[in-house]
Amino acid sequence: RVEKRLARIDGVTATVNLATERAHITHPATLSVAELTATVEKAGYSAEPVAPPAGQEAAGAEDGADPEEEAKRRKAAVAREERDRLVITALLSIPVLVISMVPALQFRNWQWVCFVLSTPVAAWSSWPFHSRAARGLRHGAASMDTLVSLGVIAAFSWSTYALFWGGAGEPGMEMPFTLLPSASGDTPHVYLEAAVAVPLFVLTGRLLEARAKHGTGSALRALANLAAKNVVIRVNGAEQRIPIERLRVGDLFVVRPGERVATDGVVTEGGSALDMSLVTGESAPVEVSPGSTVVGGAVNSGGLLTVRAEAVGADTQLARITRLVEDAQAGKAKAQRLADAVAAIFVPVVLSIAVTVCGFWLGAGADPQAAVTVGVAILVVACPCALGLATPTALLAATGRGAQLGILVKGPQALEGLRRVDTIVLDKTGTLTIGEMGVTQVTCRADGLDEESVVRLAGAVEQGSEHPVGRALMGHARRTAPNGAGLPAVTGFAATAGHGVSGRVEGQLVTVSRPDVEAEPGADQASHAAVALPAELADAVREAESDGHTAVLVRVDGTPEAVVALGDSLRPGSFRAVDHLRRLGLRTVLATGDSEATAKAVAERLGITEVHARATPEGKADLVRSLRERGHRVAVIGDGVNDAAALAHADLGIAMGGGTDAAIGAADVTLVREDMGALPDAVRLARRTLGMVRSNLAWAFGYNAVTLPLAAVGWLNPMVAAAAMSASSVIVVGNSLRLRGWQPSSSSGATGRSRPGGSRPGGDRPASTRPSRSRAHATAASEQS
Repeated sequence: RVEKRLARIDGVTATVNLATERAHITHPATLSVAELTATVEKAGYSAEPVAPPAGQEAAGAEDGADPEEEAKRRKAAVAREERDRLVITALLSIPVLVISMVPALQFRNWQWVCFVLSTPVAAWSSWPFHSRAARGLRHGAASMDTLVSLGVIAAFSWSTYALFWGGAGEPGMEMPFTLLPSASGDTPHVYLEAAVAVPLFVLTGRLLEARAKHGTGSALRALANLAAKNVVIRVNGAEQRIPIERLRVGDLFVVRPGERVATDGVVTEGGSALDMSLVTGESAPVEVSPGSTVVGGAVNSGGLLTVRAEAVGADTQLARITRLVEDAQAGKAKAQRLADAVAAIFVPVVLSIAVTVCGFWLGAGADPQAAVTVGVAILVVACPCALGLATPTALLAATGRGAQLGILVKGPQALEGLRRVDTIVLDKTGTLTIGEMGVTQVTCRADGLDEESVVRLAGAVEQGSEHPVGRALMGHARRTAPNGAGLPAVTGFAATAGHGVSGRVEGQLVTVSRPDVEAEPGADQASHAAVALPAELADAVREAESDGHTAVLVRVDGTPEAVVALGDSLRPGSFRAVDHLRRLGLRTVLATGDSEATAKAVAERLGITEVHARATPEGKADLVRSLRERGHRVAVIGDGVNDAAALAHADLGIAMGGGTDAAIGAADVTLVREDMGALPDAVRLARRTLGMVRSNLAWAFGYNAVTLPLAAVGWLNPMVAAAAMSASSVIVVGNSLRLRGWQPSSSSGATGRSRPGGSRPGGDRPASTRPSRSRAHATAASEQS
């Protein structure tokens, strides 16, 4: 109703989520929030903005009070009031139920005692239902409250008539209890137990439902609670604690052991391990040092850190994650749109059925009290709430659980798309691989310099190079230098594009070049001649090329000393992720801009048979279009600007969280966890969630399809009908709650365990973890593995 009323305004679209009790509204700038609120009130509901408009305070908020905190306090006050109402209702109702249902306990004038106890229940306890029903009636709308209110009024009014004018008020009257509507002689029954049972069960059901809905949103609240409230900044060497709102980009702040990182930034001093599990789903602590990026909300497990703030407020990764989850929860699945259409006409249809059936019973000569009881049972047993809660509660629980696992979806359409895809196009660089070139193997001449010396000299000569190979060599040399020693200076540096660099280091001429040339860079191209390499170096060159890696030859004073292989290492778990995608029945395709040799080498390690190498951004988009034209439902996963077009053309786009904003913006699903195991986890979660939605809707439709006919033929007492109706919503929400504890399969890459029986040798290890001739490299490799 709220959506329909808002949609009547030109330029306004709205999505209402029953589980979160929020409306997401898009409207022209000329339309004020006050006008939107007034429109919602015309639909029979109260409303207030989640955040007050600029320059205004939230309605009812105290001066200087946080509007969000004020809203929480009001909600808590309402919850306490509802709980107190339920307690008083139970104290008044239980004696009425016991006496009415057990004839042996019915003393002289028992019916008048029950009437006295049930009057405040029918009036005060049921007042929220009566007031909301009246408000809806004023606006020409009927709701669940209308059915409950009418049911209570009908049962209590009939009982009042029977007591005062029907002879049921005579002293010594006894009334047998039956689950079926019936008449007992000439004295009409009183249905005070129904008049108190309906509000008692409905209030109980709504309390349980509210608590269950609160549970489905626990993951989102947990994300919100990760945000720091204050931070210790460092100004001119002095520390000062300030509210997080005053932190600005470029400020230096301190993170002590056990504290949360206040916002996204770069470490400037110190080293530690950060627990990222609550932000990105990473199970293992992440080591950080000066120059490392950190994410707000991560927990510092070790040393003291000084961090330079790079993003604050809504620009932080934690804020983006929270915003994505909230946006996802505002959407609706296709199945829910069907349920909404049914719910829109549900209450008028139920009212018509109740009146028609009551008239039919009276026309057939049935006792009036039996006819009235059947009508009351129909009003009470119907439950459109279960229809309205079926999808949003499942989506609320699933998106929250996904965020905990590092999987962010933009909405139910993304979950539906993820469940239906049959082909996944995988980018290589930055997706299946780490995306950074690094040294994978160093092979030294048997009777020459040792690895430490070779790496030190090669790194030193590359200090003047801007080539990715040069930067990788220089970085590796600095990381492996003993005791953090620096690299020696280089003189006479020279570089020849496409060949290599040379220079003098500590009096020695050091050349780093392609293995097929021996002339100094810059020499006449005609003087280049093939290098006669020692057998071990020649083998290392062939192995690197077969692996799709880059091989460079290090020569010192003209003597070949070592071959260094460089490449982009596979992400840990990439093989398991691809293998699990195949097990889920998905076709995997590798599309990369790299050379064919490199692409095929990566594909071979991962078990991918379909490879498209040297693919341009346009080529990737054309590939996606071609697959879709052949009838495939295609998902694309990538991380770079060059993947944005393919992501946008796919049925479903999946971006790595560490990728570019263009890729993330074009994607429907974002994997915050830097682990390819999150991809099969996302597919499984989507299938589980959509299965849960279908089971919820099946229950909601099935419940009404069964109970309404039972009530119509007189096989349901109003009291039993009230209990069944209350239970229906609680069952739907409770079923959705099971998603909160959903765990990826034990075979998932996210668990960090290999599948039983293992994989083929080297298949699931990054390229850098292959057995190396270098002892130092082997140690580093085993640590990475």
